[in-house]
Amino acid sequence: KFIHNKKPMLEIACFEITSAETAMKSMADRIEFCAHFELGGTTPDFYEFLHLKRTYKIPIYVMIRPKGGPFFYSEAEFIQMKSSIISFKEAGADGFVFGILDSHNEIDEAKNAELLELAGEIPCTFHRAFDRTSDLEKSIEILIKLGFKTVLTSGGKSDAIKGKENLKNLIEKYGDQIEILIGGGVRSENISALKKLTGGTSFHSSAILKYDTFVTEGEIKKLKQLSS
Repeated sequence: KFIHNKKPMLEIACFEITSAETAMKSMADRIEFCAHFELGGTTPDFYEFLHLKRTYKIPIYVMIRPKGGPFFYSEAEFIQMKSSIISFKEAGADGFVFGILDSHNEIDEAKNAELLELAGEIPCTFHRAFDRTSDLEKSIEILIKLGFKTVLTSGGKSDAIKGKENLKNLIEKYGDQIEILIGGGVRSENISALKKLTGGTSFHSSAILKYDTFVTEGEIKKLKQLSS
């Protein structure tokens, strides 16, 4: 059984190598490494991952997502996801981030179970595809049953502040069974309010300030201080 230790956790989403290097030198607890910010994150470059793994110490969770858009994948794309998990696992990934929905935007249990099995002991996060499903409680129960350790969510809304009531409910009901990672517009100016309103302790942010392209160390520091 997953015991939620309520220890504050800050994950920084990094969409390219520059941000990843900044975040890995910072106070972040772990990074989510992916490519293509404009697509909401896709599988990153394998050699960039190897470089980060060899150079820095903090855990790297790797996004496994072959394309942007809907979270429903063709057979060829699914095979690609499986081979990505195998390669990144052998290269030392600390965690994986993925989420497969069926054509009705509900969780595809069989396909996700296959990826979880390939990941083995490596912890997996179900990403914000979760927020597209029709019934968040039913969906989170499926994720717990499948064996996901974490779910990244904005409470089914476009951002975490809008989803705060749903987040609070999910944390109260399921926070001791799965890590509920709050994401979706999380920044230093709203993280204290989110923490207070939801009771959450795990936060996910790209730490990119308005009009910026890259993560800033100052924003990560503020996020860390305010979430601790």
